[in-house]
Amino acid sequence: MGAEMKVDLIIKNAKELLSLKGSAKPRVGSEMDELSIIENGAIAILNGKIIAVDFAENILQKYNSAKQIDASNKVVMPGFVDSHTHPIFAKTRENEFEMRIKGKSYVDISQSGGGIRSSIKFVREATFDQLYEIALKNVKKIISNGTTTIEAKSGYGLSTESEIKMLKVIQKLSTNLPIDVIPTFLGAHEFPTEFKENRIEYIRILKEEMLPKIAELNLAKYCDIFTEAHVYTVEQSRDILQTAKKFGFKLRMHADEIEPIGGAELAAEVGAISADHLGATSNDGIEAMRKSGVIATLLPGTIFSLGMQSYARARDMIAKNLPVALATDFNPGSCNCDSMQFVITLACLQMKMTVAEAITASTINGAHALQMAEKTGSLEIGKQADILILDMPSYRYLPYHFGSNNVETVLKNGQIIWENKI
Repeated sequence: MGAEMKVDLIIKNAKELLSLKGSAKPRVGSEMDELSIIENGAIAILNGKIIAVDFAENILQKYNSAKQIDASNKVVMPGFVDSHTHPIFAKTRENEFEMRIKGKSYVDISQSGGGIRSSIKFVREATFDQLYEIALKNVKKIISNGTTTIEAKSGYGLSTESEIKMLKVIQKLSTNLPIDVIPTFLGAHEFPTEFKENRIEYIRILKEEMLPKIAELNLAKYCDIFTEAHVYTVEQSRDILQTAKKFGFKLRMHADEIEPIGGAELAAEVGAISADHLGATSNDGIEAMRKSGVIATLLPGTIFSLGMQSYARARDMIAKNLPVALATDFNPGSCNCDSMQFVITLACLQMKMTVAEAITASTINGAHALQMAEKTGSLEIGKQADILILDMPSYRYLPYHFGSNNVETVLKNGQIIWENKI
């Protein structure tokens, strides 16, 4: 019997097709080690959606397409979901990288006027068009490394006008780029210099000016905050996040990156979708997040870039059935990394995650961290055809071969959006 149904595209003969078919909930424990691999697999795509995933011979019997991609001797998997990035900035901060090499800490640099505050100055001075062009270049690099969905934060303006400018850049990126760009308001990223000695006033502006205005303009889905000893206390964070909730924002948090001050516990208390960093989270924090269904988004690239040893305890989190996601934390200061592939390498080497766990954390659990799992993160019928074709013999090769790009083809909604022509 010949092929019966015409489709837009067939990807065939994949040596390994990682479907990640499985639970509709964030993957936990042993579930994170299950990639649902089909050897000699194929995918049929129609109208940007996956309509079949099976062995190649079955797909080719049932479906026909004038357009076919032969993935022989290659790995096919879902596009990466990078659920924590800061791609909107005006200038890079490589000078601080060198300062850290010479012995300055991240907090030292921040308290002396560098860090986030230096990015604020440049973002405020930059025009919308300047910010957009830099961000466009940044995100195109991220796409070339296999990311098909990103979250993008504001947080380098820290005035109502500049935060709106950043969020409008994110909005334009979302319109003009072929990937999903999810906007997050991070007005509570730091205290701007002019409010360094009057933090209460800045918090008032956040609550009474920024949050209502950004909600009115519908510029962000999430509200985030940097909860850390040198920035926002747990009490201040609770106040701001509860206000954000009243304006309809879903919540995310930078929590327990440097010190265990109770950020993870607060994330659980306020119902945050994800708590990110977690390099110093306590056992109580891990348990609180598990009970409340908070996703732990780990950012090993940041710890690596800062030259620290305090990698998040991924193994303990997985053992306690806390869902773990991975993200780049791409930003101009503490982690100028646009490669989810390198993050996977770090997750395996420094946090002792298995390769399968790291891939799960970078795809379907990342999608859950953005409440996008019904659309992307796995190769299942009905989902967006967000797909990577990697030129490598097995999925275990991905973290093993680091320092260069393993991605040959990136597809979003069934369309090729990037190819490695080499």
